[in-house]
Amino acid sequence: MKKIAIFASGSGSNAENIITVIANRQDMTVDSVFCNVPDAYVLERAKKLRVPAFVFNRKELNDPAHVLRQLKERGIDFIVLAGFLWLMPPHIVAEYPNRIVNIHPALLPAYGGKGMYGHHVHEAVIAAKEKKSGITIHYVNQHYDEGNTIFQACCDITPEDTPDTLAQKVHALEYEHFPHVIIETISTLR
Repeated sequence: MKKIAIFASGSGSNAENIITVIANRQDMTVDSVFCNVPDAYVLERAKKLRVPAFVFNRKELNDPAHVLRQLKERGIDFIVLAGFLWLMPPHIVAEYPNRIVNIHPALLPAYGGKGMYGHHVHEAVIAAKEKKSGITIHYVNQHYDEGNTIFQACCDITPEDTPDTLAQKVHALEYEHFPHVIIETISTLR
């Protein structure tokens, strides 16, 4: 059975959705949630779903003796970034090549990079008068939002859309597609 660790920094709605969708599978499980914000709501969601959660700071993430050691001790096979806002350190990326995925709330390569997350992305997309937006699920490398794309899904943007209404459309795509793309990607692992 493949063990998944989810990294999150915020409310954890995507993490909860992933945990719920994968819960009844025999070939994979969400083993744990790792969070860099001690009062993030994702920790409550993990507790409610009986998934162990670990809180860490930047120093612990960047020290191979902490977060990476925990991942190895737990036998983690695959890492999912679901609203995790820090760059993964090189030692974790090297330990999990093509085994870390992230979801971005835009159609990369547009509107990606440092500082482009959440509402900042939707505001930029609306300000640029784009006709489409969507999600990109991609592998993680040592640069923000530059890993190879695994999957994209689009939504139309109407003249009436605001950053808030666009966020709702993008969230719907995230909930619909992210767990299934994770399952498909893990299913191809040896």
